[in-house]
Amino acid sequence: MAKNTVGPAARGRGLTGFSNLVVHDYSALLALVVFLFVVMLFTSLLSLPVAAVDGQPTAFHDTVFTAVSAMTVTGLVTVNTAEHWSMFGQVVILLAIQVGGLGIVTIALLLSRAVTRNLGLKGRILARQGVGTTKLGEVQSLLRVVILTTLSLELALAVFLVPRFIMVEDSVPAGLWHGIFYSVSAFNNAGFTAHADGLAGFVNDPWILVPIMVGVFVGSFGFPVFLVLMVVKWHWRKWNLHTKLTLSTTGILLVAGALLWGALEWSNSATIGDLPVGERIMQAVFASTMMRSGGFSLVDPAATTSATLLATDALMFVGGGSASTAGGIKVTTIALLFLAIIAEAKGDKNLMVFGRTIPEATMRVAISVTFFGATLVLGASGLIMLVSDAPLDHILFEVISAFATCGLSVGLSAELPPSGKYILAALMFAGRVGPIGLASALALRRRNLLFRYPEERPVIG
Repeated sequence: MAKNTVGPAARGRGLTGFSNLVVHDYSALLALVVFLFVVMLFTSLLSLPVAAVDGQPTAFHDTVFTAVSAMTVTGLVTVNTAEHWSMFGQVVILLAIQVGGLGIVTIALLLSRAVTRNLGLKGRILARQGVGTTKLGEVQSLLRVVILTTLSLELALAVFLVPRFIMVEDSVPAGLWHGIFYSVSAFNNAGFTAHADGLAGFVNDPWILVPIMVGVFVGSFGFPVFLVLMVVKWHWRKWNLHTKLTLSTTGILLVAGALLWGALEWSNSATIGDLPVGERIMQAVFASTMMRSGGFSLVDPAATTSATLLATDALMFVGGGSASTAGGIKVTTIALLFLAIIAEAKGDKNLMVFGRTIPEATMRVAISVTFFGATLVLGASGLIMLVSDAPLDHILFEVISAFATCGLSVGLSAELPPSGKYILAALMFAGRVGPIGLASALALRRRNLLFRYPEERPVIG
């Protein structure tokens, strides 16, 4: 009887398939467990009496909400950061922002590397998803680049902000603290403020507002874009498709958002209607920069018109660049959807842009991420409506801000009962890891079917 033998090639394919299966089944779960563990760690620290100004333990739903908001670099709050939390509590929040901005998966991989001195296949694929590279061999060096780039850009922001805050606060310790706090919060698109009235006290101070705007804007690019710019600089022809789509779409949304917000609020005396023209333009640009994930605001969003809230909803839902500190469905996703509409209107069979053809699989992922985000927003809005009597436009605004980890607020988060705060906390978590996890899972999961059914077109529209 002939022996049932398996050749080396077949064994290799079998091991590779098994490894891919293991990675696919457990990588997302590993990231989820690590993220939840760190959230509970920061929740425990914020629950300590020393974390609050009054020396009393903070309510659990408020500590959970704050920890999740900081870890997901959202910026929504249920208590005033400057008035409720002590210096210890604010330091904990700042550390949570930094950890969340770097990416909890990246932190876990670096700790794993320090202990085992070997990242492993599973770790490399996890890092590939988080950093955005397609080459597994580059992951370890890219993680170092991510850490150094983040800290370097935050330091650059602090160099501009610290001297100005020292002058404004007339105190070296206070100026140093606020400069560092806002540099980390701005680059990570967190939106947390260390002043009781937010940035309203600096509305006429470009030495503070401009660095914060630049930090938020650059932080929304994403590390894949940073890596390209570090290698090829500003040579457009050498940029890859992702970089071209990200920067061009980001620029278009920045200009369009400023024009739209400025036009809608130009005559609103509750916001910018009574300001000089130059200040109105400045505030419009600032608002446009923050609407896609920055979370800082110079005016109360609740004082803006309903049309402005709707426009802000749309820009928050889009968010920033992939593998960045910004949230939302990401600018490349919305760019591909618009390009697909244009291609369909022109009758083009293939989706082509910047001399490249977009694979159909990529379009399916973009559609899935968008539908996933819209479903989360719809479901969370319905749940909040069950526990709150707030108007629908305010509920939708707060829900989209939570999903997109933006942080702009009409004040609803603080007014919700504990159940509503838990809903928003879960939504912030889902908004931070959900679209990324879904896109990664869809990208990794591919089936090669050995059959195909006949084609038939249903009636659409």
